[in-house]
Amino acid sequence: MTQATAKTSGRVIVRMFGALHSLRRSRNLPTTIEVDLPPEGCTALEIAQQLDLPLERIEAVFCNHRTYDLNHRIHPGDRIAFVPPGVPGPHRFYLGIHQAGKKFSAGEDH
Repeated sequence: MTQATAKTSGRVIVRMFGALHSLRRSRNLPTTIEVDLPPEGCTALEIAQQLDLPLERIEAVFCNHRTYDLNHRIHPGDRIAFVPPGVPGPHRFYLGIHQAGKKFSAGEDH
């Protein structure tokens, strides 16, 4: 499915990285999945909960090549990936993972 097709169908393409990828494989579940969304979208947190991903294993979400915390609103057609803790040193800062994880863990309504 292309991003344009996902947008018109009310779906989002979700990928899991690192330990989340391994967790899905151990459950015999796909590591890339299409998820139906309401037209107004929903938060990355709601998608993670729908997929039964352990929140303590998610540090940030990539959405359309940018890094956000789990309170970020996801819309049909977006491409997202859940990022677990453990991305090495400078990459954490360069990609914005450190700041996204810090913001979410500060207790913003999760």
